[in-house]
Amino acid sequence: MHRVRSLPDYLLDRYRDWKDTAFPENRDWFRKLADEGQNPRAMVIACCDSRVAINSVFGQRTGELFVHRNIANLVPPYTPDGEHHGTAAAVEFAVKHLKVEHILIMGHSHCGGVAGCISMCTGHAPDFDKKESFIGRWLDVLRPGFARVEDITDPEARQTALEKEGIHVSLENLLSYPFVKAAVDAGTLSLHGLWADIADMDLETFDGQLRHFQRT
Repeated sequence: MHRVRSLPDYLLDRYRDWKDTAFPENRDWFRKLADEGQNPRAMVIACCDSRVAINSVFGQRTGELFVHRNIANLVPPYTPDGEHHGTAAAVEFAVKHLKVEHILIMGHSHCGGVAGCISMCTGHAPDFDKKESFIGRWLDVLRPGFARVEDITDPEARQTALEKEGIHVSLENLLSYPFVKAAVDAGTLSLHGLWADIADMDLETFDGQLRHFQRT
């Protein structure tokens, strides 16, 4: 563990500034969260991309959203094989234990994970095809979406289309989890798809009946 080092100075400076300025006015709220635990109404599954500011977009305070991030905001299909499944574990915890009322899959423009899937599926990222590539095996989840957009010739249009197909794939996969489907069928849980343009943060929502996105 001798290679683990202390925090960079710029992060320490930001923390100290936050603790001295923003934290005091929210001290009671943080104590309430510590004493009473979390009770978020919604779970958001978003991309790891640092440009996607979940709490800021929805104007939520700390503790009001249960947020899980991964590459390209994907939900893999239900696979109860006894292996490690971080996203599945987060979904299980949110539905069974936190009993959230909503799960939002939030994709975004200019997604590097989606671009990586396109490169892999078109043969331009041979490293991702290797069995030991964690990125490649994760992006395999998105292959069904690529099959639906691969005939789009314009690169930018295909990128955007696959970003939205990724949301649809994840929503489909969510319903393969028995406890998710049971909660949806019981009317205690609703599923939602969102796509954000990170240049202007306009949101589009997925209409499940019409199967298309519309501007909010």
